[in-house]
Amino acid sequence: MPAEQAGPADEAEPAEASFSEQVGAAIRGSKLGHLDPAAKPSAGALLEAMGGVRGLVESLLPGVLFLVLYATTKDVLVSVLVPLVASVGFVAWRVLQKGQPVLAFAGLIGVGISAAIALITGQGEDNFLWGFTVNTVVILVLVVSMLARRPLVGIIAGALTAKPYAWRTERAKRAVAWRATVLWLVVIGARLAVQVPMYLAGAVEALAATKLLMGVPLYLAALWVTWLMVRAVLDTPADAVDQESR
Repeated sequence: MPAEQAGPADEAEPAEASFSEQVGAAIRGSKLGHLDPAAKPSAGALLEAMGGVRGLVESLLPGVLFLVLYATTKDVLVSVLVPLVASVGFVAWRVLQKGQPVLAFAGLIGVGISAAIALITGQGEDNFLWGFTVNTVVILVLVVSMLARRPLVGIIAGALTAKPYAWRTERAKRAVAWRATVLWLVVIGARLAVQVPMYLAGAVEALAATKLLMGVPLYLAALWVTWLMVRAVLDTPADAVDQESR
């Protein structure tokens, strides 16, 4: 029989996007990815990038509920379950409205794990162990990225613009990526330095209040400064080539 000719269906399919490319596409599709590097920074723009007032409430309310309930009842069960129910409600609300429940769902996972740990140990302060673990992992990632000479903020800036080497095209931009990564290392390290001693002392109410103050407000301030620092990196021409990395 004559050999069958290859048709369009037999042609090689496009290579599947790599994991890094998929992550970059997800970041660019988020509200954070819609920040205009040429726009004047404003509190409103940063708040919108974090999910707006709704996202802020979803981030803060579980912590506020825990603080109020534990301070008034000292009941671990009530103090962790009510915030968990609130987080489930946020996710359900977004799903019913056909919104994007990513932020609320991420918050739900954190609240759920924290609640489970506190319920298992019966200690209110253990509600914060998961947060300490996440912060420690982030610090390790930041340090490893710096040791590998790939500062994390530079990588994220590249993912935002689909230009993975943009931050490495000029000495000044490399310096910005390094400084911004160090900034986040300091911010997250400060959270652990302040909160872990409170945890060890069993100061649950003070720890809960400090976590709120050093949570979203501090992150918004750090994001604002980071945005100002990396605007030049985000504005790199598409055809820029990293000569020094080769």
